[in-house]
Amino acid sequence: MCSSMADLLMPKLINLLSSLLQRVAESNDLNRSLDTQKLSIFNALVRPGISIQQYLERIFKYANCSPSCYVVAYVYLDRFVKKQPFLPINSFSVHRLLVASVLVSIKFMDDICYNNAYYAKVGGISTAEMNLLEVDFLFGLGFQLNVTPNTFYDYCMYLQTEMMMGFPPLCSPPQVPTIGADHCSINDDDCQSQHHQPQLAV
Repeated sequence: MCSSMADLLMPKLINLLSSLLQRVAESNDLNRSLDTQKLSIFNALVRPGISIQQYLERIFKYANCSPSCYVVAYVYLDRFVKKQPFLPINSFSVHRLLVASVLVSIKFMDDICYNNAYYAKVGGISTAEMNLLEVDFLFGLGFQLNVTPNTFYDYCMYLQTEMMMGFPPLCSPPQVPTIGADHCSINDDDCQSQHHQPQLAV
């Protein structure tokens, strides 16, 4: 994907992913049953005050990763909820699942990335929490991180179709994605000061 094409498509992709995750979270909120859900590090004690779109836009602004990482992160989220049906994506878990999925996809896809302390600041959580989220997300995936070209293409086509249809009502698309934090005080300057100083991932 050339730079100019990525610059054109990325805002639309971020908007689409935010919309999809928002609808899934709201749907799961309505069907929330505490008896069937497991408590985990992904569940915040209170509903985060930042919207999913604002959160994803913040990650996009500071992560400085390749565009394909966001598609792969979506693949990982889909795999995670299928493997962990008692940890659904809802308003209390979506932010932490999102930052964990993007972190893992960046480490798997990109040669160079920032360390976990940097992504923790981007996500508004502590480094210790970021480390735990990463480990729990990897175990939740069963360490199945490889995404074949065919799978990547299928998800891209699904997202492109959703984009062309103008984000239709939540449904279960055939054979592709079906997807279902507490925040520390954070200053944009903290991230901007490190934005151009990538480090090898911890």
